[in-house]
Order: sequence, then C-alpha cells, then structure tokens
Amino acid sequence: MHHLTSQEVRSLQIKANEIRQSIIEMLVSAGSGHTAGPLDMADIFALLYFKVLKHDPARPDWEDRDRLVLSAGHICPVLYATMAHAGYFPIDELMTLRQFGSRLQGHPHRTVLPGIETSSGPLGSGLSQAVGMALAERMDNPYSSKYIYCITGDGELNEGQIWEALMLAGKEKIHNLIVIVDRNAIQIDGYTKDVMPLEPLREKFESFGFHTQDVDGHNIRMVNDAIGKAQSIYGKPSIIVAHTIASKGVDVFERDFRWHGNPPGKGPEDRVPRSEQARVALEKLRNLGGLIEKADS
Repeated sequence: MHHLTSQEVRSLQIKANEIRQSIIEMLVSAGSGHTAGPLDMADIFALLYFKVLKHDPARPDWEDRDRLVLSAGHICPVLYATMAHAGYFPIDELMTLRQFGSRLQGHPHRTVLPGIETSSGPLGSGLSQAVGMALAERMDNPYSSKYIYCITGDGELNEGQIWEALMLAGKEKIHNLIVIVDRNAIQIDGYTKDVMPLEPLREKFESFGFHTQDVDGHNIRMVNDAIGKAQSIYGKPSIIVAHTIASKGVDVFERDFRWHGNPPGKGPEDRVPRSEQARVALEKLRNLGGLIEKADS
C-alpha cells in the first residue's frame, strides 16, 4: 500500500473540498437529497477514487478493477460527485441529480450509469451483495489481488441483514472484503445512541470474525494506512470504523441529525435561514482552501 506524502494529503484534501462544493450545488439544484452523509464521506471517497481503487473511468467495466459497493445508497451525491471529478462523466451532469430521466437517481441505479456496481436503496442489502462479490472473486481466482470495498452507515447497522452478511463473511474468512462504516452518530430520526445504541461496536465486529480498526474519517493519512493494514490481513475480512462529523465542512450544519435528509434551502432554520443556507455552505467550503494549507504547513 502506498504511503501518502504531505503533498498528496494536501491534494486529496483540496479534492475532497471540491467534491463537497459539488455536493452542495447538486443538492440545491435538485431541491432534495441528503446533506450530512455525503459531506462527511468526501475525504474517504476522494482517497478511494484518487489513490486507492484500481479503476479506469475510460473502462468502467475493466475486468481487473476493484469494486466499490455503496450499501448506504442515500449518500450517493458523494459517489456521483467523486465519479464526475474522477472523469466518469461531465461535472455539469451533476446538476441533473434527481431530475426525471437523469442518470443520477436518488439512489444509484447500476444499469443507467457506468461505474456503478450495484443498485442500492434498501438499507442493508449492499453488504450482502459485496460479500457475494468477494466470495465469487475468490472462487474464480484464489490468488486475485482485487478488493471489494463496501460503504455502510451506522444507522444502516440497525438492519438485520447487515449482521447476516457479517456472519457469512466471517465464516468464509473473506480476506478480499473491506467494509468502511460511516460512523457519524446520526440517522434520519435522531442520534444513533438514542434510536438504537450500537456500542460496543468494535467488539461486536471482532466477535463476527472481522479484523477491525477505528479511525478518524477525516484524517486521510490515517484512513489510507488503515486500508493498507486491511489489505495485509489474510484469513479474515476487515472493517474500518470511520468516525466522521456529520455535514463536515459546514460548521453551521455539523453534527445535527436534521441535515441527514434535507438539502440546503430546506434544512433547519435555527442557525441559518433557509434562503441563506446554500450561500453560507458554499462560502464556508470555498474558504477551506486556506485552512487546508495552514493545517499542513
């Protein structure tokens, strides 16, 4: 696994910031969609698509590609924005999010957009699909170097199907499966600790036979190193619990579960009037460039 230089980290931080701006712009254009999860996963998606994944935007069906399964399909704005910035389709197309006839549906649709590995929406099902892909890859080629990455949310862990998939993956010791959990501590109805407490999460995953790591989901170097460690583990699948800040990058939205399913312009007004939410969000994100440079200097 490639270790990141300071220059590479800075470049990925800037790319993540660009992705966040695209997320806000496309949500505003759509007038609907999810804000919190897409913003908080931008750092991880930038790392995956610009450093980690074996993929080729010019050949989205390339046989030797890694596969990324977005089980938490509602955070697809970050997937679409990252794919556009990586060259899968024009960035201008992001403004068609959720419009009738658009390839960028409210949840990913595999057959309409090249580079999407699965159709997702029903929470929990994506991990089962990823386990199946990883098993099939091992059966076809026991010495394959391809990895199956699955992105889940912590609210999604309420789904029983998640734990059925974890049991099978642990039993089969699927070492080519790497699961990343967006642990932002919110879901649509409130905070996860109030809706359905999940802890002790690490111990639960380990009891299912997973190599488990906790990371700061906004520390790109730490996430990269954790993925490298997961790739070095043989004989068991891996889970990386990425502790993130919901709506990361827009401080007036951060850590507030009410932004889970609301776009700027339709969010809570106690901190920013709806008429100002899009402008404020973009202004804050556009000012992050100086903060990134200062943080790494």
